[in-house]
Amino acid sequence: MVTYRRRMDAVFRALADPTRRALLDALFAEDGQSLSSLEERFDITRFGVMKHLRILEEAGLVVTRRRGREKLHFLNPVPIRLVHDRWVSKYAEPWVAGLSDLKSRLESSMEKVFEIYIRTTPERLWQAITDPEIRAKYNFGVRPRTDWTPGSRYDMWAPAAGLVLGEGENVEVDPPRRLVQTMTALWSDEVRGEGISRITWEIEQVADSCRLTVTHDQLREGANEELYGGWPMILSGLKTWLETGELLTTPGSLMYT
Repeated sequence: MVTYRRRMDAVFRALADPTRRALLDALFAEDGQSLSSLEERFDITRFGVMKHLRILEEAGLVVTRRRGREKLHFLNPVPIRLVHDRWVSKYAEPWVAGLSDLKSRLESSMEKVFEIYIRTTPERLWQAITDPEIRAKYNFGVRPRTDWTPGSRYDMWAPAAGLVLGEGENVEVDPPRRLVQTMTALWSDEVRGEGISRITWEIEQVADSCRLTVTHDQLREGANEELYGGWPMILSGLKTWLETGELLTTPGSLMYT
C-alpha cells in the first residue's frame, strides 16, 4: 500500500507542472518523438526538457525505446487509468468513458507502448498472462486457446458471447520474460480490415515487483483505436487482480463476461 501511494504521489507531482502536461500533450498528438523533436516545441533549454521528461519517466507517464541512435518517447496512459479506476469510475464512468473514446478517436500511431509496475513475481505474472482462467478475469472475459509453443497458433475465445475475438501466431515464447504474438482482431468488420499487428509482452523483475511493458506495433498510420484502446483497462485489471485478488467492474471489463 505504501508503494502504491508513492507511485500515485509521483504521478500527481508530475502532472502538477504545466510544462510536463504540455509534453504529454505533445506525445498525445504524436507518439514516439525524439528529444530533439520535443525540444523544438518549447522555449526552454534542452537540459530543461530532459529534466521534465525524466520526472515523467519516473512517474511512469512516459516510456522510452531505442530506435537506432535515437531515444524515442511514448505516452503511457496506464497510471492515469489507475487514477480513474480508483476515484472516478464509480461516480462518472459513462461521461468519462465518452471523453476517453473521443481522445482515442483523435489519436493515431504506428506503435503504442504501455508500462506498468506490479507487485508480484515474474512466474506469477507469466501465469496470469497465459492461463486461460486467470486471463479471463481481467481481459474482458476472453480466454486464450493455444499450447504456447513458438510458431503455434492461438485464438482469443469469449465463451459467454460464443465469439472468437482475435487470433494469431505465438512468434516468441520465452517464459517468464518475453512473449511476442501477431494478432488479427475479429470482433467487427472494421477491426478485421486492419489486418495483422504485433503484441510484445516483456517482464523484468525490479526489486520485489515486476515491470511489465506491452508494445503494440506494426499498426498502420491511423489504425482503428479499438485495436489498442483497451490496453490501459486490461493492464489495470491485471495489476488489481495480482495485487489484491479483486476484479475491476468497469463496463469495458465486463464486456464479454
